[in-house]
Amino acid sequence: MAKPGRLPDFRKMYPEASEEVIEVLRETERKMQYQEYDLKAEQTIIDQNAQQIKTIPSREDSYERLIELDIQFLDDGEKVEDQVIQKIQCEMLHKALSFLSEEEEKLIRLLFFEERTEREVAEAMGIYRNAVHKQKKRILHKLKNILKKF
Repeated sequence: MAKPGRLPDFRKMYPEASEEVIEVLRETERKMQYQEYDLKAEQTIIDQNAQQIKTIPSREDSYERLIELDIQFLDDGEKVEDQVIQKIQCEMLHKALSFLSEEEEKLIRLLFFEERTEREVAEAMGIYRNAVHKQKKRILHKLKNILKKF
């Protein structure tokens, strides 16, 4: 491929080719240059009368070129839609927790919000670990049913 803005002399390269073939080669080369250079290059226009320099940004740019220029990209973090859904789910959960008794809410708070183990909660409440486990399962089932109603 030729340098940007310059078309090779296809007549010298292919002396036996017809004019139609040469014209197709020129058009194809020009299209390739347009795709590879013109779309990706910014243009600078100098206005002599107004003594101004105007830069027109490129219409398209390659990822590799942007990396070379050390242009920062947005983080691929959590999407806004996911954040909104998570917020709505949290609000629904807190609303559902208000339907629990004080003891049920205390058990859920200790296990999930304070991240204590079933064994630690059992010792603090003076009951067996199996009892805490059964209560937890029953309360989670109750919460699931409450959330279905929302």
